[in-house]
Amino acid sequence: MGKDFTPLWWMLFGAGGTVAALLFPVHIDLTGLAFPLGWLAAPSYESLHALVTHPVTRLYLFVFISLPLFHWAHRFRYAIYDLFQVKHLTGRIAFLCYATAIVGTIAAAYTLWNIA
Repeated sequence: MGKDFTPLWWMLFGAGGTVAALLFPVHIDLTGLAFPLGWLAAPSYESLHALVTHPVTRLYLFVFISLPLFHWAHRFRYAIYDLFQVKHLTGRIAFLCYATAIVGTIAAAYTLWNIA
């Protein structure tokens, strides 16, 4: 992962951080508090299935899953460098981190595409 891709990784890092900061709290509030505590009526399986099969919702879920993966990859990459002082493994660590995010993105796309 050479310097040619550095702006791309930083862009994905920023976008993933924004998605995580703005959207994750809403999902945590709904699925972790509002529905289990009965503040809001939990949606039925049929209504959730209808929602998830809509193309706009699939796109939303893809962004909601994939961009934070790249944010994680970038943060984890630099955390490894700082914690373990392994600057000599820069290329390998970058490859493993970003490859993991890419595999997770492909898995999310495959799963969302194949929801019946």
